[in-house]
Amino acid sequence: MHTNAMPPEISGPSGGIPEATVARLPVYLRALYGLAERGISTVASEELAAAAGVNSAKLRKDLSHLGSYGIRGVGYDVDYLVYQVSRTLGLTQDWPVVIVGAGNLGRALANYGGFVSRGFTIAAMLDSDPAIVGSKIARLTVRHVDELEALVTRHKVAIGVIATPAGSAQAVCDRLVAAGVTSILNFAPLVLTVPEGVDVRKVDLSIELQILAFHAQRRSAARPEAEPSRGRRGTVNGTHPAASRAPVTSELAAQA
Repeated sequence: MHTNAMPPEISGPSGGIPEATVARLPVYLRALYGLAERGISTVASEELAAAAGVNSAKLRKDLSHLGSYGIRGVGYDVDYLVYQVSRTLGLTQDWPVVIVGAGNLGRALANYGGFVSRGFTIAAMLDSDPAIVGSKIARLTVRHVDELEALVTRHKVAIGVIATPAGSAQAVCDRLVAAGVTSILNFAPLVLTVPEGVDVRKVDLSIELQILAFHAQRRSAARPEAEPSRGRRGTVNGTHPAASRAPVTSELAAQA
């Protein structure tokens, strides 16, 4: 058994591609789609790297794992590179997906149009709330979670998305794995335990916000505070410090 751990390299048809490279491939693909939509047929490594937010040396090394080296003085063929990256990520085939949890997050995921364009089809939505089961979300009828195993088999589900509260996430994960699902995207605030051979990707928005708060705090601390304007000696903004504290004392007394 293991917990959310990912191997340093991805083995299989794509060869030994480092996990860090795999994590950047979807970013390159998004940048390539943007270039294609603008009618750009070839792109230099520097331009693609800038669009993806990485340095060009790293991009060239990443793409070399795909067997794509570009043409000196010309760059990369955008359409062919889209195909290469898509093929490596497994996006040249359709992937049936089941979402467990039809709350606000589950609804938002089901309504996201970007899944279909990347080859992900929402095959079923499941929930245990009688008030939600039977309702329509994104043209899907929400089914009861008791039907999980049957729906996974019927639709040949490859990927399970867990959008449930933490308390039920592990049990849902266990049922998905037992039904044959080997790839799980987990939005629940919980580290899942899965057997070898099952891949779990965890998305925790609160953790991302906390990391952003940390960096925002550091930037605030690094900025020099503005000196308060001073009026007469012993005053701040023309007011004696004791006078500025008086209202606070009065408020506290009133609250008491």
